[in-house]
Amino acid sequence: MKILSKVILVPVIAGTLFACSEQKSNPADRYFEKGQYELAAQKYSDNLKNKPSDVKLLFGRGRSYQELGMLADAQSDFEAALSQDPNNFQVLLSLSAIQLEQKNYASALLYATKAEEISGAPAMASFLKGRALHQLGMPEDALKAYGRAIQIDKDFGQAYYNRGMLKVALERKKQACEDFKLASVLDYPGAAESLAKYCK
Repeated sequence: MKILSKVILVPVIAGTLFACSEQKSNPADRYFEKGQYELAAQKYSDNLKNKPSDVKLLFGRGRSYQELGMLADAQSDFEAALSQDPNNFQVLLSLSAIQLEQKNYASALLYATKAEEISGAPAMASFLKGRALHQLGMPEDALKAYGRAIQIDKDFGQAYYNRGMLKVALERKKQACEDFKLASVLDYPGAAESLAKYCK
């Protein structure tokens, strides 16, 4: 039932989290925005010399490391940020995403659940919870989590798509096709193909 590639998942999270970031004036943030992740990581590191426990800087460098595939370094920065700000859902979601990439699904579930419980958490928290539950072989709970993500954000194409794929695996084809249609309308990659494949 493993159906979503991490290649699609991570940029969506990075984009979602970056949109939430308040720190736009920092040159490191500008490098990150341009996709210059090595330069961004270097700038964040320079800034961290003077402010070693700054949550935004740790989070920014962690995101840069994540984009560079340096997951252990990213996780270390996110954990350091979390120790300073235990209720930062951006950091929790990043930790959840890293755990998913490393197939540590129970840890991913833990971080996503904690993020979901924080007031104002985005739909991504429920989505990542759904992904973890899905991988842990808890399909009904995963469907509920995907549903919550969609309730929070009606335009969350990835949640419709994942829920549709899970419904295909559960042999609920009619319901799956409804999700694929919605994901397709939202131009989610692969949705139109899944609609054509499963909903003839």
